[in-house]
Amino acid sequence: QPQLVESGGGLVQPGGSLRLSCAASGINLMAYAIAWFRQVPGKEREGVSCISSGGGKTNYADSVKDRFTISRDNAKNTVYLQMNSLKPEDTAVYYCAAVVRVFRPCTLSEADFDSWGQGTQVTVSS
Repeated sequence: QPQLVESGGGLVQPGGSLRLSCAASGINLMAYAIAWFRQVPGKEREGVSCISSGGGKTNYADSVKDRFTISRDNAKNTVYLQMNSLKPEDTAVYYCAAVVRVFRPCTLSEADFDSWGQGTQVTVSS
């Protein structure tokens, strides 16, 4: 199982930007689809964005389309989530998740992923 470590969270004002990183170790990330999920206490975990193993296909939740961008650098074994125009409702713990998945589009279904990071807190507040 891969070890996933998120970083880049923090406190930002509404309208600001953050870039989250998900660094993988113990695996070659090239065969893995990666997704970002987020969770607010008392609510279910929500799929935010995913990227296919080859990087050619991405998917976004409607709530973050045109504001968030997912990308990957397989040479660095890292996936990024660039978050722009942040809103207070983006406040959550953000998790990255991985699953071996080649030649197929990625999904935002939590049940499709079998490796998870510990999460990083993102707080959007003035």
